[in-house]
Amino acid sequence: MTPADLSLTVLHAVRRAVDDGALRVDVPPTVKVERARPGGVGEYASNVALTLARSAGRTALDVAGILEKRLRDAPGLQAVDVTGPGFLNFTLRSDAGGELVRAVREAGDAYGSGTALAGLIVRFADLTESRALLVTETVVRLLRSQGADAGFRRDERTPEESVAPRSVAEPVDPTAGPSVASRSVAEPVDAGPPAAPPTPPRLGERIHVHPGDYDPDTLGVDAARWALLRAAPQDRPLDGPPLLVQHERNSLFRVRYAHSRVRRLLANAAQLGFEPAYETPVHAPELLGVLGDHPVALLTAARHRAPDRVARHLEATADALLAFQHTVLPLGDEKPSAAHRSRLALAEAAGTVLAGGLSVLGISAPERI
Repeated sequence: MTPADLSLTVLHAVRRAVDDGALRVDVPPTVKVERARPGGVGEYASNVALTLARSAGRTALDVAGILEKRLRDAPGLQAVDVTGPGFLNFTLRSDAGGELVRAVREAGDAYGSGTALAGLIVRFADLTESRALLVTETVVRLLRSQGADAGFRRDERTPEESVAPRSVAEPVDPTAGPSVASRSVAEPVDAGPPAAPPTPPRLGERIHVHPGDYDPDTLGVDAARWALLRAAPQDRPLDGPPLLVQHERNSLFRVRYAHSRVRRLLANAAQLGFEPAYETPVHAPELLGVLGDHPVALLTAARHRAPDRVARHLEATADALLAFQHTVLPLGDEKPSAAHRSRLALAEAAGTVLAGGLSVLGISAPERI
């Protein structure tokens, strides 16, 4: 079960409670779930009961108890616990990793795309400053990946009215609609209360960006883009030359190296006569966690107009993968087993997420470094 699936599962529980009269509230359009904090119970948590308590005229603990009864037998959930003033805490079944890996493999580089922002229309002001243009184009790509209609004001003008300034990197169209497995945590369900009125178009929007030079001639396209996108838009861009050094302190190198390691693992496994196949549970909570959080990271980055959130998430994914990769291949005379095939499938999924995230930023994912 992915975080997207878990969010929809909780939302369906709220709807069932309303339909059978246990709760008298307006069903929210979305339910937020997030990773449980250190020391918490389970792997994910939601405060939905606290948000519904006032309108329901009941305590949050009462609301949480009502929802817990409707979540006990949900597929993919091993346990549902109520803690504190009314938090719902979720422990996933041991095979949840398999569902996540299958979701990533089915969606490919489009994993994390969704329709959470469908109906949102955003037109950004025309720009000439290098970094502002690059950041905004990347935000446009993120918004489109979440279903929004995003672009520049110049896109709405006729050629006689305006000549579009040369772009640092042309935004690419997102892939076709996502599979069910790759739905965003905020994707609307297919039934429920009447839809909210369309969001008024946001025309001429601007992102506050600290200026910075785009220098692909000196740094190359990948390092030049990472330097401007990795820092928060309002912060100074990264210093370019360190991004050319192949060292673990170089965040761009770590992310791209992690992807290349996956490609080598797949090639080495083929030489040993086995392929990725998630057949048995893999204990890799950190790696599974960041892969499951990828749709949330893309959606949050789009909403906050913050490509740096994608870059930071890719760093976390790379670090978790590099810590895990040593367990993938057989050692010595060890024969490939179901455990090795499953670990390889998980590593492959991580590589897919890295490649997809880098693509959103307009950065290449090399086969070999």
